[in-house]
Amino acid sequence: MKASASTAAAATSPTCSLSYIHPEADSPWLTYLAQVDRVLPHLGHLARWGETLKRPKRALIVDVPIEMDDGSVRHFEGYRVQHNLSRGPGKGGVRYHPNVTLEEVMALSAWMTIKNAAVGLPYGGAKGGIRVTPSELSHKELERLTRRYTSEIGIIIGPQQDIPAPDVNTNGQIMAWMMDTYSMNVGATATGVVTGKPIPLGGSLGRVKATGRGVFVTGREALRRLGHEIKGLRIAVQGFGNVGGTAAELFAATGAHIVAVQDHTGTIIEEKGLDIGALQAHVERHGGVAGFPGAQSARNEDFWEVRCDVLIPAALEGQLTAERARKTTAKVILEGANGPTLPAADDVFASRGILVVPDVICNAGGVTVSYFEWVQDFSSFFWDEDDINARLDKILGNAFARIWDTSEQLKISLRTAAFAVACERVLQAREERGLYP
Repeated sequence: MKASASTAAAATSPTCSLSYIHPEADSPWLTYLAQVDRVLPHLGHLARWGETLKRPKRALIVDVPIEMDDGSVRHFEGYRVQHNLSRGPGKGGVRYHPNVTLEEVMALSAWMTIKNAAVGLPYGGAKGGIRVTPSELSHKELERLTRRYTSEIGIIIGPQQDIPAPDVNTNGQIMAWMMDTYSMNVGATATGVVTGKPIPLGGSLGRVKATGRGVFVTGREALRRLGHEIKGLRIAVQGFGNVGGTAAELFAATGAHIVAVQDHTGTIIEEKGLDIGALQAHVERHGGVAGFPGAQSARNEDFWEVRCDVLIPAALEGQLTAERARKTTAKVILEGANGPTLPAADDVFASRGILVVPDVICNAGGVTVSYFEWVQDFSSFFWDEDDINARLDKILGNAFARIWDTSEQLKISLRTAAFAVACERVLQAREERGLYP
């Protein structure tokens, strides 16, 4: 829908500034704000609510003191941000990383708002994190950290309020501790307070590989519309955890050649295609791809110039700069990570005719199966993995089709189209709910 003069003016107004953060020029929060500004002209009368998208509803900063194994006491800083709850309870992961900041968590929570709405899930967006290097903590210290953090944010989470999940450096064990701590504090077992739990505690089959499967499904749909066969394609993958590793496994099983992989330990290249099963076994034994005997090692920056047809950034945000966007030979970018592409890189990709399948649809497999888990916990009726994968395929396929059609109709990028679909849903809910009081 074409914007009126007044809404167009609103769309071009300066991005808002929040007094409690001071983001860097290439920060995730500013990347998100730039993405919102690009979509506002396509929202018609709903653009009057656009400022809603630029401000988190609630941001909680907590002190997390724990007793270390040596008897000392250390303090860690934790966050939980609820960006928007217009369409349902908050939903988003918790990451443990030494570089976690409030503005990063704000951006991640905002992308969850967009992601959930783009897929059509009945959630708002939320995210959490603790600034910590988890590898430096013992198992018991990690448990104490998790339980104290859960108690501190317990005032705003709950099965109908805000549902955390795993993210960077967190897993099913972390979720089990969070669920148990919350349950003890409310006096009743509350399996639905988190997703990504172990199967015996109400977890869902298919959840661990769901995000990587979503990258494969949306990538398959994009390539089909471009007229490309997966068989024989050359693919480079950054990040080889649950997301990148699963996506690589599924593409390789369909006949693609995974020619380069990069993770926190280094970069490996094999022109004829890596043996993904052997690489996964190597990573399991050694903690990373470095030293894999079936490939050549390379400088990390060389990864961006590897000859490939498809590039899958599945690590952290901000990896694709304008310079790297100019270097890549890929024709399709599948964003397995959250916010891996800076706005300037988006412009380079557009000028080069490179298709970007944005994170808010490409990596939505994880939150979709988290939704399945949440539903199964409430009903106490659990589905088999084939059923879950079929449902995931259908939901992501339909969501991608809607975004692709919007992109074609409005002649905008897939990212802006995904934001257009999502923001229309969020702001329509905001308008219909009204303001109270």
